[in-house]
Amino acid sequence: MVTKVATRRRAGAKQKVAPPAPVPTREVILDTAERMFAARGVDGVAVRDLAREINLTAPSLYNHFPSKQALYDAVLERGLRPIVELVAAAWQPGELQVDRMRATVNGLVQHMAAHPHLAQLIQRALLDQSRNVRALIQRWLVPLYRQGIAVLRDTAEEAGWESGEIPNLAVGLFGLVFSYFANVATLRAVGAWSGDPFSSRALAGQREFLEKAIYRLLGPQPGGLRRPS
Repeated sequence: MVTKVATRRRAGAKQKVAPPAPVPTREVILDTAERMFAARGVDGVAVRDLAREINLTAPSLYNHFPSKQALYDAVLERGLRPIVELVAAAWQPGELQVDRMRATVNGLVQHMAAHPHLAQLIQRALLDQSRNVRALIQRWLVPLYRQGIAVLRDTAEEAGWESGEIPNLAVGLFGLVFSYFANVATLRAVGAWSGDPFSSRALAGQREFLEKAIYRLLGPQPGGLRRPS
C-alpha cells in the first residue's frame, strides 16, 4: 500500500507543469537590444539571437516591433530624446547659472547610468556608414548638436570664447559627458577603476568632475579668457 501511494505521489509530481516564464516587457526588450546593438552594431545582431536572449521566438518579437530597424530606432529614441530635452532646457542666455548647470549634469549622469550601454551604442552609430543608421543620426544627433550650439552661444561668449570656437567647445563637452560611459571597459582594462564605475560613489565623482569642468569652461573668467601667445 505504501509503495502504491508513493508511486501515485511521484506520478502526480511528474505531472506538475512549471509556470510559464514571464513575458518580457517593452523595457526588457529595449534594454537587451541596447546592450546587444552596442556590442555588435545593428547589422551584427540577428533577430533570432535577440529573441533567444529574452526567451522569445522571432515571430513573438515582431509582435512588439515590426522590424529590427524599428527596434533600433526605438532604442535610440528612448536613449536620446531625454538628452535632447535636457539640453534644450539647460541654460538661459547669459552667464552660466550654476544651479541649472548642476541640475542638468545630474539629469545626464542619472540617465546615462540607467542606460549603461547607450554611450557605446552612440559611439558605434557615429562610425556606422549604413544608410539607415545615418538617417537615425540625422534624426536624433543633429537636433542634439543644434540644441547644444544654441545653449552654448551666449554662455560661451560671456565666458570669453569666440563664436568660431563654439563648435569645438560643443564637441569637447559632448566628449566630457559621454566618454566616461562609452569607455568603461577600457577604463577597467587600464586599471583606472578597480571598483564599479556605476556605483553611487563613482557616479557622484563623475558628477563633481563634470560640474567643475563645465564651470571652468563656461563660468565667469576673471580678467577674460587667457589665450596662449
